[in-house]
Amino acid sequence: MKKTEDITPKELVDAVVEGIQEKKGKNIVVLDMTQIDNSICKYFVICDGDSNIHVDAVADSVEEYVREHKDEKPYHVEGRQNAEWILIDYVDVIVHVFQRSVREFYNLEGLWADAKRTEIEDLF
Repeated sequence: MKKTEDITPKELVDAVVEGIQEKKGKNIVVLDMTQIDNSICKYFVICDGDSNIHVDAVADSVEEYVREHKDEKPYHVEGRQNAEWILIDYVDVIVHVFQRSVREFYNLEGLWADAKRTEIEDLF
């Protein structure tokens, strides 16, 4: 297994996406923030789930998959209480797992429209 300092942000993004796909997270988008001045991280990974239970399961899957495959734990996690929007902070990579209506309301993709956007095709 790689040591933590050997893992690139892109490798972490790939592991996060795999974790999302394990629990059928939907509408996965990766925003590459590396070319944006004063951005808070290098990548956002955004997806949505159908309910608070689904959102919670997707977030759990991300944490578990990344821990098992990349030996990384999040720096901080927010939003577990109501599971409408769970944020998982890996410092260089921030994961946002939304309920669809909450994602539409906050529109992070629109807010960070200058970032390079990559849509990941749903596997199901």
